[in-house]
Parts: sequence; C-alpha cells; structure tokens
Amino acid sequence: MQIFRPFSPVSLTIARLSAISALALTSICLPAVAQNPHTADPTILTSPSVSYGDGTATSITVKGMRKGQNTGPRDNKPLKLYSGAKNGKPGGGGTSTDGALQSTAFTSAGTIAKNLNFEGVGAGFPNFTVNSAPPDTNGAVGATQYVQWVNESFSVFDKSTGAIIQGPIPGNQLYQSLGSTHPCAVNNDGDPIAQYDKANQRWIMTQFSVTNGSTSGYYQCVAVSKTSDATGAYSVYAYKQPAFNDYPKVGVFNGNYFITYNIFNGNTFGGARLCAYDGAAMRAGTSAQEQCFQLSTSYAGILPGDVDGTIAPPSGASEYFLGFGSNLLNAWRMHVDFTSSANTTLAGPYTTAVATFAEACSGGTCLPQPGTSQQLDSLGDRLMYRLSYRHFTDGHEALLVNHSVNPGAVAAGARWYELRPASGGTTGVTVYQQSTYAPNDGLSRWLGSIASDKNGNIAMGYSTTSSSAYPSINYSYRTPADTLNRLGSEQTLQTGTGAQQRTLSRWGDYSAMTVDPVDDCTFWYTNEYLATNGTFNWHTRIGSFKLAGCQ
Repeated sequence: MQIFRPFSPVSLTIARLSAISALALTSICLPAVAQNPHTADPTILTSPSVSYGDGTATSITVKGMRKGQNTGPRDNKPLKLYSGAKNGKPGGGGTSTDGALQSTAFTSAGTIAKNLNFEGVGAGFPNFTVNSAPPDTNGAVGATQYVQWVNESFSVFDKSTGAIIQGPIPGNQLYQSLGSTHPCAVNNDGDPIAQYDKANQRWIMTQFSVTNGSTSGYYQCVAVSKTSDATGAYSVYAYKQPAFNDYPKVGVFNGNYFITYNIFNGNTFGGARLCAYDGAAMRAGTSAQEQCFQLSTSYAGILPGDVDGTIAPPSGASEYFLGFGSNLLNAWRMHVDFTSSANTTLAGPYTTAVATFAEACSGGTCLPQPGTSQQLDSLGDRLMYRLSYRHFTDGHEALLVNHSVNPGAVAAGARWYELRPASGGTTGVTVYQQSTYAPNDGLSRWLGSIASDKNGNIAMGYSTTSSSAYPSINYSYRTPADTLNRLGSEQTLQTGTGAQQRTLSRWGDYSAMTVDPVDDCTFWYTNEYLATNGTFNWHTRIGSFKLAGCQ
C-alpha cells in the first residue's frame, strides 16, 4: 500500500455543538457553532468515463482453490507521496490546538458483552508466511461467516465459533478464470478489501494488480459471490485504470458498488478517482459497467459511503463520498444511471467546517514504540476506512468516520464524527457530534475504524502505542444516552508483546469495524499487532462484541 499526503489542516471551527453538559466541557474544548456548514454551489460533473472491463467469468468455488501463501521475497510496500507532502515530525509534548479534544477517560452508560476473540491470518497462522508489510488488515461479517483478507491471502471463518473453514487462499486465485495470463490472475498485489452486501447477501472481494502496470496495465480485480456462502463460486471482473490505482476503498449503497482510488502517474499524484459499478449486473454475472469521475490533485483519500443495517437509504438517494481538507470535510454526491451514463452526475465538494485539528505526525511517521527508535506510520493524511452509513427506524440517517490527528500530549488521537445529511439529504453533511479521543494516559490512538448498531450505539477500534507500551488493539464505545461528543469504556482486544524493528515503519494501513447483518447488533473488529520484536512478523486478531439491550 502506498501513502499520499493530501493536506495539512491547521485551524477552523466546529460544525455543531448541541446538548453538552458542563462536565463534558471540562475535558473537551469545543468552539462556537458553524451556522452554514456546507457550500451552496458545488461543481456538478457529468460525462463519466465508462468501461465494461475484461470478462464476465465465473470462478471455481473457493473450496477448490489452492491454499497457502507463497514465501517469496519480503516486500516493504513502497510509499507514493502526494505532491503536497510534508515529512513526518515527532508528535506530542506540545500544547494542543485540537478543538474537540477529549483528554479524560469516560465511562459509558452502556455495558458490553464480549464474544469471540481469535487469531487472524498472520505470522504463525497455518499455511501462511508473512511476505509483505503492512498487512492491510480488513474483514467483514456475513450471514454465517467472517472473511478476513490481508496481504496477500484471505480466509473464511465460522462466525459462531471462529474456526477456520477455508484458507488462507492467495487473493489472485479468485481471478484465475479471467485467463492464466491476465494480470489479475498472475499478480497477487494486495491492497485488498473484503466486503459484504447486506441487502443482497453477496460477498465483494477486490484487490489491485499493479506489477508491471506500465506495460501490462493497472487493474482493479473484483469478484462478487454467487450466494451468501463465501466458499462458493464468484463472478469475476477486471477493470483497467488510467494509472496506478492506489488505496482502493469499497462501499455498498442502494444495490450498487462504489470504489475510490488515489491515482498516481509514476510517483506523481494525479488526484482521486471515484467509480460506480453496476451491482445488479455483477450479482447476475453479466457484463457490468464501471462509471468513473477523475478529480483534481486537490483531493485525495476519499471514502465511499457503505450501508449498515436493514433499512435502505431513501429511494433514489445518491451515494456519499467524503474526504477532509484544512479543518473541514469535503462531501460529494454521485447519482448513477447505468442505463444512460449521460444522466450520471457527481456534485461537490460540499464543505463542512469541523473543530480545529492537525494531522497526526503531519501525515507521516512518528508513532513511538518501546525499546527501539523505529517509529510507525500514522496514516494521518486520510480518512480511515469505513465511511459507515445507517438509516434508522425513526427515519434519521447518520454517517460515521474517523481519522488520526495530533492531540498535543501524545503523537496521535482518534478524531471521530457522527454526521447527518444536510439540506434534507440532497447535498453534503452537517456535524451532529465529534471528538478527538485521547485520554491523558500516555497512549497514542490511531488507525481507527468506526460503526454503529441498530440502536445507535457506536464502537470504534484502533491501534495504541507509546514508548513504554507495545502496539496493541483496543476499542471504545458510547450509547445514545451518553453525553454527546464522548467516547469511552475502553476495552483491549489484544495486547501486543513486540515492537516493529528498523527499518520498517509500515503499519496497518487500515483496519475494519463491521456489524453483523443478522442481529444488526454484534460488532466485529480486526487489526494488526506483534507478538515479538522483529520485522515482517505481524499478527492479526479478530474479535466480536455487542452492547447490552441490543437484541
């Protein structure tokens, strides 16, 4: 996975402040309300590029695919820097300029019931050898299974027991039916995403192919399962991109699939690319259209909205896309028409002011570890996967997202937002609540992923580290009854017992918090940790839990 450096935020105001108690004000610095948080006259783009990709092939079943990851040479995934990059600098030790800082611990009114906690794919996992870094840890929960995909293999687990069902299977095995010489079949380049289409009960599995891309082409390889069984057959597609399609992120919205990319021409950043894919055609295994808009180099690290829950977005609602700028959020809305691309539009950016923040490590590398001078990447230059969307039974809609910022006392804290649609859901977003979670305990918190259950309980998972505590996996939560802008009752999923050594700074790149589509209550989280000091020896952990009262 490659790193870009899109922006360096410095200072602005919060978009909304409501119903906060005097107690909260003592530990969260929140400025005045922004009355008009979004632009009135966005740019409306038309005439997307259209492609049907290569092939509409059907894979063999996952049960029949080759298992075991090749040892191969170790690959420290290279960094591709955004043109506005800044070098990383040490964080912490200074006065905070964060406008939404939560610097004290908080106990939620909710109680938690922990469920499974088991080892994911990584060092020591049967039939798997770590051959690259970072792991790009992600996964999703389906009807009966949990699928985890890391660089560069995926596994299917029984979600009731955590037992392995199939895997690890190299990602490119999904695409062999495209032909033995197709780049998606030949290359196993990673940057994977495993997603679950909850409404249609299908798995979406995707990674890129970029090896020898300048001669063979840069591809996004996409597989959509025939059923809700992740071990069955898939319809497979390959979409050629105009240049290096870095950091692809997936969202499911109103039956269609959306992927965002950061395009690089060589080492030169070319802007964000926002694409829509015909979900109905992919589920049917027929030729499926891709429609894309290319943005300028002013925008990078954009996430597509991804629906949680059983209630669909309002009929005809346009997909959300979100990125950040200098103390603001940039939102776009895409209306897609696969019958006539002339009707497809992308409107934005709608800008929403948020509380003052600065990127963790200026977007670079400064996260400390015990017993070594080797620091870890912050990924502070982008929003963290996913942009979770939910439509609640009372009719209100909410989006959740997070990113890593500099809280002042330590290198990184997790800034999170609960957003609501603006202008009746036709434009951008407003801020309902926001906070930088950074209790004053010496730990940095970063690389988060956030989601909500059907009752509106929110959970965020993340990595933690300090000069005296090994990188570990924690999560915190809140209920709707809790004071706004507060997160707490921190839990440990896995305590790390090792530090990454010189000269490897690559860490995580992303993690994944998802919600069980059956009970719509159980949170599932996966992230990276180390068991011993070293390099290319990462482990991953998978855990599930839910809050009391959600049935």
